[in-house]
Amino acid sequence: MKAVITVIGKDMVGILAKVSGTCADANANVVEVTQSILQDYFAMIMLIDIEHMTCGLEELKNKLEENVPSMEIHVMHEDIFNSMHRI
Repeated sequence: MKAVITVIGKDMVGILAKVSGTCADANANVVEVTQSILQDYFAMIMLIDIEHMTCGLEELKNKLEENVPSMEIHVMHEDIFNSMHRI
């Protein structure tokens, strides 16, 4: 099972480290990451393996928001993500 994390906001040092560290603390493995800096803005999509995660997705989202409070963060199970993007 996988989940998708999106992070958007003003660029600052350590965003990727904080997000991936929070995932590691929850035993969620980072599978893929894509990120871009658009002028002063940071945008990232991260795919994580949640098979052995030690908390729920809502709890992970709360932890991410605590660790990176200035960013807009969404965490979604891949099945929901895929369903939302079907034509």
